[in-house]
Parts: sequence; C-alpha cells; structure tokens
Amino acid sequence: MSDQINKEYLAKRQLKRGSAGWILLAGLGVSYVISGDFAGWNFGIAEAGWGGFAIAAALMAVMYFTLVLSLAEMSAAIPAAGGGYSFARQAMGPTGGYLTGLAVLIEYALAPAAIVIFIGSAVEALLGFNGPWVYAAFYIVFIGIHLAGAGEALKVMMVISGLAVIAILATAVALIGDFDSSRLFDVAVTDAAGASEFMPMGWYGIWAALPFGMWLFLAVEGVPLAAEEAKDPAKDVPKGIIGAMIFLLFTALLVVFLLAGAAGADAMGKSAVPLVDALNFAGHSSLATAVNVLGLAGLIASFFSIIYGYSRLVFALSRAGYIPQSLSVTDKRKVPARALIVPGILGFLASLTGEGDLMLAMAVVGATVSYALMALSHILLRIKQPNMERPYKTPGGIFTSSIAFVLSLLALTGVYAYDPRAFFYTLVLFAIGAAYYFLYSKNRLVAKTPEEEFDMLAAAEADLAATA
Repeated sequence: MSDQINKEYLAKRQLKRGSAGWILLAGLGVSYVISGDFAGWNFGIAEAGWGGFAIAAALMAVMYFTLVLSLAEMSAAIPAAGGGYSFARQAMGPTGGYLTGLAVLIEYALAPAAIVIFIGSAVEALLGFNGPWVYAAFYIVFIGIHLAGAGEALKVMMVISGLAVIAILATAVALIGDFDSSRLFDVAVTDAAGASEFMPMGWYGIWAALPFGMWLFLAVEGVPLAAEEAKDPAKDVPKGIIGAMIFLLFTALLVVFLLAGAAGADAMGKSAVPLVDALNFAGHSSLATAVNVLGLAGLIASFFSIIYGYSRLVFALSRAGYIPQSLSVTDKRKVPARALIVPGILGFLASLTGEGDLMLAMAVVGATVSYALMALSHILLRIKQPNMERPYKTPGGIFTSSIAFVLSLLALTGVYAYDPRAFFYTLVLFAIGAAYYFLYSKNRLVAKTPEEEFDMLAAAEADLAATA
C-alpha cells in the first residue's frame, strides 16, 4: 500500500476515542459474564456434586484470574481493538494472531446466538410467546442501540447490568438466613473413582464440570476489545478488567454457596432457574418473581455486551486484512456498522437451530483455545521483547501466565469430557477458518507486522486531527 492509500484506508476505519473510562470498562466486563450467574453454572453440580463442582469452579477462577492479570499487562502495552488477537500477533506473527482471533471469534459469534435462545425461553416463561421473531427482535433492537455509538451503548449496558447485579445481591441477602451447610452434600454418592460425600461423582465429575465453572467468568477477557475507545488505555483497561474479575469472583461465591446451601445441591443441579427456585424453596416467592424478571436483564446484558465484543474483533481482523476489508468501514459516528450487522445476521441464523446448549459448549471450546494462545503470547512477549514498555506488569510474570496456559488446556479437555460433539464441531469451524487464511487472506494483509499497522493508524489519526 502507498502512504496515500494507507491514510485513506485507515481514515474510513476509525473508532471513537475516549468513550470509556475504567468504570465503564469494568461494567463491560461484568456485562459480558453476568448471565452466567443466573443459570448454566449449576449444571456442574449435577456432573460433580457440590464439592466436586466447587473444586472445578475454583480451578477455573484461578485460570481466569491469572489470565486477566496477563491480559492487563498486554492490553496496557498494546492498546488495540483486537484484544487477544493483537497480543498474539505481536508475539507469534500474523498466523498466530489470526488463529487466536479466530478462536475468540468462534466464542463471540456463537455465544449471542445461544443467549438469544435462552432469552426466548425467558420471554416465553414471562409472557407466553417465543420463536424466531423474538430472536430477530432482540438482535435488531440491541444492534440498533450499538449503531447509535459506543459511549451510548456502554451506558445502556451499565444500566441493564446494574439491574442484574441487584437481583443477585437481593437473592444473597434473602438466603443468608436459610443457609444450611448439610444441604451442600445431599447428592447421592456414586461408585466412581475417588467418589465421596464431598465429591460424589469422583475425579471424572470434576473434569466434566470444568466447562460449567467457566460459565461464572466466561467472556470477561473481552474487556481489552474496547482499548481503542478507552480514555487512557494504559491505565483504564488493566483497572477495568481486574476490577470486573474481582467483582465476578464475589458474585460467583454468593451464588455457588448460598443457593445450594439454602435449597440443596441436588435440586440446584437440576434447576433451569436456580436463583428463582432457591428463593421459592426458602419461601421468598415475591422476590423470586422479581428475580425471574431481572434474570432476563442478566441475559440481555451479556447478549448486548458480547455483540459489542464481536463487532470490535471483526473490525480489527478486517482492518488488518484477515477477513473481508469492507467489514471494518466505520460510519460518521465512528461505529463499525457492518461488523455489527453481518455477524448478527449469521448469529440469528445459527439461533434458528434452537440448540443453545450446543452452541454455548462450542463457544467454550473457542474460548479455551484462545486462552491458551493468549497466555502463551504473554510468555513469548516477556521472553522475546523484555524491553517493551509495560505500563502495568503482571504480578508473578511468566509464572502467572503459565498457570493460565496449563489450566486453559485442562479446561479444553473438560469440554470433550462433557460434550464430544461440541468439541468436534468447533474443530471443523476452526479448520474452515484456518483454510480461509492459508488459501486466501494470508497474502492480502494490510500490514506485515502489528507495529506497521499501529504506525499507519497513528499517522492517519494525526492527519484527521490536523484537518479537523
């Protein structure tokens, strides 16, 4: 590309700077995840018993916390909209960057399709209707809000997430007085290897429960996707993602301990709406009705925020030339409209299968692959570029990211233990995406290195500022 083409190309592909401070970014991180507190995680109790699930959830909490600390360092040093893709590209070159981005894209494209199916079920329970037109309505409304601009969308997201958090905190306060530790261990003990009253399904149950432990934190790693829209990326993104993770650890402890302790682990392992069922069991029927409504807010918060996440990832991959370059064109509000709409259409089509559980399991496969590659990126950057400017440094350095790397590979095998079909379907998607890169887009990249792309972007922004 000539300099003139570079400037014209990137001038059409700009996001709005300064839209988000660290509190909005922390809210984004909570929004990504909050629906996982309302349902899904509890099926891990059915796989492992309460104690076995508690072990699985603790392992996944360690994985996410060490990963978040690693991402905080890389996002401060490399504040680009591609998040994990940008970090991997810096560490492993164009191919490593693309494969990491592809894994994240599988996660972020399939998760909204799964969540909108769950939203449809919640709407049916509350209002009595469901179906494809409900899915379409939610996609249209919430993509429409994103089209209004990043700052506006993030503020709406904070309000919706706030309602969901209120529901969790109110449930916790109501159930504290009903907690009985003996109810945590009311699941029948099996004859599995290592089985006991604490972990009635033995060691295999813990392995199969790992994906459900992830649901308490899944997608918090998406906060760095907002780096180019942060007010001060080097400070705001690390504070935002670490703040979100600490808050999510708190809400995870509340739901995992209090729900099973109030209503029994066996009942919670079978519940489609664990917060509501626990409140009804404890006699708080009025609050249960309110939480049922606010549970829909939790689903909407995650749906809404993950749409934001996939749009920024598609924008970054497209701007770099990995996927069709037309997808990264931004409008006068500096919103990547096509990166919002096109994946939304594909997600809606996927939702028509009605297989929400399968798509969520496939999203988890994509997530665990990306986590391993992002943790590896942190390790390689510390080794290969020790003098890189790092405004925030990961406590423990490579040791911390190595823990995230090992646990992410363990979590990946856990998906296979739970649902081999999801594992293999995701590998097929990965193979198709890899073939597209190696056979077509590999030779059509806009810049050969991330540094070259960042330099081009800075030059284009300077030109825009000079003409403004």
